Amino acid sequence: MQTRKMGDFEVSAMGLGCMNLSHAYGTPPSAEQGERVLLAALDAGVTLFDTAALYGFGANEALVGKVLSRHRSRFTLASKGGMAGVQFDDGVKRVIDGRPETIRKNCEDSLQRLQTDVIDLYYLHRWDKKVPIEDSVGAMADLVHAGKVRSIGLSEVSAATLRKAHAVHPIAAVQTEYSLWTRNPEIAVLQACHELGAAFVAFSPVARGFLCDALPDAAALQPKDIRTAMPRFTPDNYAANLKLLPSYKALALEAGCTPAQLALAWLLHKAPHIVPIPGTTSVAHLQEDLGAMAVRLDAGLLAKLETLINQRTVTGNRYSAQSASEVDTEEFPV
Repeated sequence: MQTRKMGDFEVSAMGLGCMNLSHAYGTPPSAEQGERVLLAALDAGVTLFDTAALYGFGANEALVGKVLSRHRSRFTLASKGGMAGVQFDDGVKRVIDGRPETIRKNCEDSLQRLQTDVIDLYYLHRWDKKVPIEDSVGAMADLVHAGKVRSIGLSEVSAATLRKAHAVHPIAAVQTEYSLWTRNPEIAVLQACHELGAAFVAFSPVARGFLCDALPDAAALQPKDIRTAMPRFTPDNYAANLKLLPSYKALALEAGCTPAQLALAWLLHKAPHIVPIPGTTSVAHLQEDLGAMAVRLDAGLLAKLETLINQRTVTGNRYSAQSASEVDTEEFPV
C-alpha cells in the first residue's frame, strides 16, 4: 500500500470516506453490508477512515466504532464536529455550530460513538461564520491538550481562513471537494496547504459518481439523495455534462483503467500531499478504487484530461445557493 504524510501520521495514499454507508445518497446499505466494506478496506491496507458526527446523525460514527474499534491500532481515525444533528420539535435537523462549548460536546459524543479514547484527526466540519475561526480552533486545540484529539483539520475553508487557523494551532489537513469537475482548490487552498505542511484530503473524488461506470441516473435519484439539490444534476445541466463522458471514457481506455480509477489516479498524480477519500457501498467498487494507485498517467494524458473536464467545460455550480453560503471556499465563477 502506498502511503502519504498527514501531520504526524503516515496514511494509505487513499482513504475511505465512510459517509455513504449511512447518509446522503438515498437509502443506505444494511449495517451488515457497511461492515463488509469497512473490514474489506482494512484488510486491503487502507489506514485512513473518515467519518463525522453529521453522517446519519451519529449512525455512521456508531457503525465505524462497532466494526473497527477492536482494530483501533491499525488505522488513523478522522471525524468532524461543528456540524451535527440537533433534535427539534419537528425532528432532527442539521445545525452548524462552531461555539467552543458545542465543539467540546460534539467531540465527547463522537468519542462515545466511535468507542475510542482519542480521535487522530478532528475536523471542523464547517466554519460557523458567526464565531471567529480562532475561537473554534482554540477549542479544538484544547481537545488536543486534553488528549482527546491528536491533530486538527478543517473542512471547506479558504486559504485565508486556513492561515488564520494555523496561527492558532497547526492544521494537519484540509478536506474539500476536489475532482476533475470541481477544481476550486486549485485557486489557492492547495498551495496554502503545501506551504503550511498540511495534507489536502479530497472528498467526492469521482464527482459524486459521475466519473464512474455506474453512472447515476439523475432522473431516478431518491428524494433524500443530496444530488437532487445540486445544480449539476438538474436535467438541463446534467444533459450537458453527459456529453463529456464519451471522450472521458476513451481516455480511460487509453490509460488501461476504469473511469473511476482514472479520476482517482489523476488526483494522486496532482501532488504528493493530496489524499483522496472515495466512498462506496460495494466491496467490488472499493477494490476497483484502490487499483487506481497502480495506474500511471503520462504528461500528455494528464493534459488531455484537464482540457476535457474543468471549471469551464462543466455546466452548473457544485452546490445550491444555500449550501454555497455555508462554505468558505474560493469558487470559480460559473
